Amino acid sequence: MSLDELLTIAIYFYLSQCKDFKNYYLYYLCHKYKEYFCLPSYSRIIQLWPRMLLPLAVLMHYLKGEETGIYYIDSTKLAICHNKCTSSNRVFNKISKIGKSSYGWFLCFKLHLIINNKGEIISVKITKGNKSDLSMASVISKGLSGKLFGDKAYISKKLFHQLFSNGLRLFTNLLKDMKTYLSDIDDKRLL
Repeated sequence: MSLDELLTIAIYFYLSQCKDFKNYYLYYLCHKYKEYFCLPSYSRIIQLWPRMLLPLAVLMHYLKGEETGIYYIDSTKLAICHNKCTSSNRVFNKISKIGKSSYGWFLCFKLHLIINNKGEIISVKITKGNKSDLSMASVISKGLSGKLFGDKAYISKKLFHQLFSNGLRLFTNLLKDMKTYLSDIDDKRLL
């Protein structure tokens, strides 16, 4: 199976309504579209899956949107398996790591993403699951200027000053024990 076919299957999986890849592949592709495609078995697709990560990241980098000056940053987990199956997982066992989110521990990758106010992807990075959101914020926001809005995971004075020196102002919600500060009503609305 060629790399472009693999990328197409992966992209359409995330656009579909299926919650897991196995059901998507076995039912949706193999049964509904069996006359259109000559698809390999599910186990072979899983073996080919790691080959596709780097080209997918490069593709997303080159399809980025225009820089508008208003950006939103966030990260999400890309789960590999259920928490009970982490010790027996063999698909990404050499490159994935165990990380923690607000939902608990997981074995997966993390997708770090910056979008503009039009919803277009500006910057994307896929890392191991144990990478901190703070450590990746300065990396993926490199070269941007304007306003950056994020959630409470990005609260850090060091990060704020680092981004501010690069021309990017970071806005986050406040924690309960933090002092409030005056900000423009438009910035509050965008947050």
